[in-house]
Amino acid sequence: MENPKIVIVLPAYNAGKTLEKTLSYLPRDLAAEIILVDDNSSDDTLEVANNLKITALKHEKNLGYGANQKTCYQEALKRGADIVIMLHPDGQYDPRMVRGLLMPLELDICDITLGNRIRSRKETLKRGMPLVKYIFNRLLTFLQNVVLSQNLGEFSTGYRAYKKAVLEKINWESFSDDFVFDSEFLIAAAYNGFRMGDVPVPTIYAADSSQINFSRSVKYTLETVLAVVKYILQKSRLFRFAIFKKRELKYGK
Repeated sequence: MENPKIVIVLPAYNAGKTLEKTLSYLPRDLAAEIILVDDNSSDDTLEVANNLKITALKHEKNLGYGANQKTCYQEALKRGADIVIMLHPDGQYDPRMVRGLLMPLELDICDITLGNRIRSRKETLKRGMPLVKYIFNRLLTFLQNVVLSQNLGEFSTGYRAYKKAVLEKINWESFSDDFVFDSEFLIAAAYNGFRMGDVPVPTIYAADSSQINFSRSVKYTLETVLAVVKYILQKSRLFRFAIFKKRELKYGK
């Protein structure tokens, strides 16, 4: 891929305290357009984004994490992106690793790359991942790797890079507006035969990092299992689900 247009999307909610620091760690020589979508934050996220001179949009009401991504990808495609990188602006994922996510796509080794936070149990827990979240992560990753015939380090990461072809084909507008959007995306990508890989990324769970609580983690886990069941039923041709339909292309090159 020669001179691809790279767009970094930031799905933001109350990221006013962490946004500037997150962007400061991006490689300075990286030619990328940055788009932030503020999901109706109660802090100064939008003001900080405008001061940093990046493209910033705001939802008039809080629509959810999945809905935020939908707006991010719509805007990226409208702007002619060849590669779209999702980076959380809360400082939890190391922006310096963006080149690691890009290389497999630029070399046409992968269609999707993920930032893998799980290198060892000791390191992951030491860096602050809650034990319950770690357990859920390992169980879901094992399940999805087996069912989807993949070999990924984790499926729950929010640090991702996609080729344009992925966003053009997968029917992500039909996915949940909640956190399970991430799971549905990768399950649909596997169904459509896209090549997925991952790179190790250091992760920091700080006081300002966004996290979902226990009840929402359980909800996310159950919804992910349901999405896996849908995949099995879709593959068996017993049922058809909207998340596996081919997307109707709405944006030109």
